[in-house]
Amino acid sequence: MRVAILADIHGNLPALEAVLVDVAAHRVDRVVVNGDLVNRGPDGVAVVRRVRALGAELTMGNHDDLMRALIERDASLPEAFHVEPFWEANRWCARALARCEALAALRAAPMTVRIAPPGAPSVLVSHGSPRHFREGYGPHLDDEVVSEINQMHPADVFVGSHTHQPMLRRWGRLTVINTGAVGVPFNRDGRAQYLLLELVDGAWNPTFRRVAYDQEAALAAFERDGYLADAGLLARLFRDEVRDARSYLVPYQMWATAQGEPLGEESWARFVARHPERFGPIAPWPRESASVAPPGA
Repeated sequence: MRVAILADIHGNLPALEAVLVDVAAHRVDRVVVNGDLVNRGPDGVAVVRRVRALGAELTMGNHDDLMRALIERDASLPEAFHVEPFWEANRWCARALARCEALAALRAAPMTVRIAPPGAPSVLVSHGSPRHFREGYGPHLDDEVVSEINQMHPADVFVGSHTHQPMLRRWGRLTVINTGAVGVPFNRDGRAQYLLLELVDGAWNPTFRRVAYDQEAALAAFERDGYLADAGLLARLFRDEVRDARSYLVPYQMWATAQGEPLGEESWARFVARHPERFGPIAPWPRESASVAPPGA
């Protein structure tokens, strides 16, 4: 059995299309799209329609839920997301989804997908962890946290996404894997990244795929339909994260909160000036698709 698990597409249609070509070439039995289909990039509607046409299984991602909360004006969402100019890019993406049928598919997505062929180790797929879609699997994941997750949601292999960085770690009989991101990787390799799992002799073998795609087309999409012009600084950060395969929003947001600075052009300029190490030259990434050694293996 062979399963493709892809996540964090974030409205990047060219990256998704390239991955689906690669997936087809590997003749998989199941495709699971592990959350965050939308937001950040401008093509969320097209991404959802493409995934639905594929018939892939879905899980709920935090950005998928954010779009729902914005559209429904969920009281649990801080008012800033509805009114502050900085967050206009999120609202732009939510309005696009609200005008079509795409939101219904996201709203109906479960938190987890379980893969459990008879006699094989069970696999539990979730965008973050099964406990919450924001609890991502990263290299500093604590042993006790893994134990707690396994006690609450028993499985042999846990597959998550959310952090945009691929990872493989083993704790005794347990395996924890992060798929990496299709649309916005954060490991300085701009290729679209996803996970292949193959059941061989009663064990799941992971393969991390990195797929070259038309990044220029993805970046150009930010200019289309007024997204970059209308949505301001946040849309620009989202575009630059695609271009550079680096995280900019979260470090900036954390710094601004610690400094008591409002989010906006002035504080962003100060952040860039004070942290030049985050904005060094970007090494060109390979222009061919490849499998890579599992990080942390």
